[in-house]
Amino acid sequence: MNAAVATSVFGAFMVITVALGLLAVRGRGNRGRDGLAEWSVGGRSLGTVFIWVLMAGEGYTSFSYLGAAGWGYNYGAPVLYVVAYMSCGYAVGYVVGPMLWAYARRHGLVGITDMVAHRFGRPWLGALVAVLATVFLLPYIQLQITGMGVVVSTISYGAISLNWAYFVAFAVTTGFVVVSGLRGSAWVSVLKDVLVIATLGFLAFYVPLHYFGGYEAFLDRLVTEKSEWLTFPGHGDSGLGQAWFITTSFLNSLTVVIFPTTVAGYLGAKNADVLRRNAMWLPAYNVLLFVPMLLGMAALFVVPGLVGAESNLALFKLVVDSLPAWAVGVIGVAAALSSIVPMAVFMLVIGTMWGRSVLSLVPRWQQRQKGAAQTVVVAAGAIALVLTYTAPNTLVRLSLISYEGMAQLLPMVLLGLMWRRLTLLGAMAGLVVGVGVVCGFVFTEHDPVWGVNAGIVALGANLAVALAVTYAGPRAHDDRPDSDVLARDEADAAYESGRTGGTEAAGDPELVGAGAGEAGGGPAGE
Repeated sequence: MNAAVATSVFGAFMVITVALGLLAVRGRGNRGRDGLAEWSVGGRSLGTVFIWVLMAGEGYTSFSYLGAAGWGYNYGAPVLYVVAYMSCGYAVGYVVGPMLWAYARRHGLVGITDMVAHRFGRPWLGALVAVLATVFLLPYIQLQITGMGVVVSTISYGAISLNWAYFVAFAVTTGFVVVSGLRGSAWVSVLKDVLVIATLGFLAFYVPLHYFGGYEAFLDRLVTEKSEWLTFPGHGDSGLGQAWFITTSFLNSLTVVIFPTTVAGYLGAKNADVLRRNAMWLPAYNVLLFVPMLLGMAALFVVPGLVGAESNLALFKLVVDSLPAWAVGVIGVAAALSSIVPMAVFMLVIGTMWGRSVLSLVPRWQQRQKGAAQTVVVAAGAIALVLTYTAPNTLVRLSLISYEGMAQLLPMVLLGLMWRRLTLLGAMAGLVVGVGVVCGFVFTEHDPVWGVNAGIVALGANLAVALAVTYAGPRAHDDRPDSDVLARDEADAAYESGRTGGTEAAGDPELVGAGAGEAGGGPAGE
């Protein structure tokens, strides 16, 4: 009976999820080349609320229910790096987000692969970055499929097998993202956030009260019996000490602003002020992350002895053990949507990169970029699903280098868009060295290395090589003006233009806050 009730609640919400995705694009024109901008970045028209829930949804994944609780259960204090890097990343995004938005809008671009190709004037470079980014993003799709599968199987009291739960994750996400794109993900994010805030707010009070009689007794017991979990490097011989915490938080706060899924959220905004407001409000959402972290440590006393992957179920074991089936179902839906929304954006971004930067190099696909992108979405999801069944450890190992590997794009993307002297050869040499170093450290199990995040060591080598090759080699020949090559905040550009008599702003409506209907700069502009 419990399984039937919880599964029915879950099934009803999955139907609502797909319906929301389909309703999101009802009556919106999305044909032709302009259709890719509508599908991939929501027609560049999303306001503050939709951008807030969408970008919060990208940061609040199944890791928040499973991994955060599992890390709290296994290690304790080191898990706080998630709150640290996301909050610092939003501060960096306050500056970087409007710059990337203005650059992409001015030139009709829809992702970082477009930006890199435009900056260095090499379409093949966009294709290369798309392939590399796909390698680093695909594990995230697999991990979200796995996370949702575990949640669904657990809340159904084992009635739904993991294999069927994996397929449900793939089918529901693909079902609405292919049709509705980024706008559909934003609509579903609203439902997800309502459920996440409600369920975690409830659990934050219910679990300590139900199992310990209140926070005072719980925290007193935690300090007395598990004090190791409250200091660095946490419980066990993890190597996750203060140096690791600082370097990981720093590296991830920089990387998150150029992560393809984050950039997709930036480019969906209707203006740069939306992104600035969003950067100020997003840290408030991070307060919720303390709940699964803390409840993971509460599970130490209620369900001791969880080891390996089973520790990721620390929070859900408390939920299934103490709540009625309908409540288990609702909490399970919140966790499942925390997998679906980011998974949808990951799939959409991979499709967009390939449709725009890879398959568009083939003449027959140049006028069918949206169709190519949607095909790639299904293919990427299917590959992740098949590998989830057949070779889960392959992508799990790749996931170890996903964030640290993506960080190696920082010089090419951020430095390249702000410093014209950086040459293509320098950026490429640095990228090759950075990816090589991070793979070497991770796959030989030397991460952390010397107590710090291996990714930041690789990034240091990357940057050093990029600068050395740039200064040692000849200057790149490019006749385009700085305004066409470099990125800058539109507010700064308008100010500088005003100081020089307004000639640049007059020639570029984007720099003086033109409406969406006036945007020039390419076929994707609207």
